[in-house]
Amino acid sequence: QVQLVESGGGLVQPGGSLRLSCAVSGLTFRRYEMGWFRQIPGKEREFVATISVSGGSSNYADSVKGRFTISRDNAKNTVYLQMNNLNPDDTAVYYCNARPVAGPGVHWGRGTQVTVSS
Repeated sequence: QVQLVESGGGLVQPGGSLRLSCAVSGLTFRRYEMGWFRQIPGKEREFVATISVSGGSSNYADSVKGRFTISRDNAKNTVYLQMNNLNPDDTAVYYCNARPVAGPGVHWGRGTQVTVSS
């Protein structure tokens, strides 16, 4: 079955960095756009970043632009989110998703907690 497993979350101090990973299995990874979203309890899940199937194009939310970098390794079926200059507003559960380039159907991971605090 399809699995998206996030890892790399944890506690970091403001200004620090963290790298999230999402390992994907059970689907043809190169046929899926990959993305990261985040959610604070009681609030709507919000877009963070997406990356095209080849890794040639990326999109970012304004709130993370210039600080976060999404990347993918199609040989490892893994997508990453490098987060730099973190601030407390980045505290959230971060979710990985996979969207097919054609047709419906989006897969989600279970999320990983990122907490930015001094």
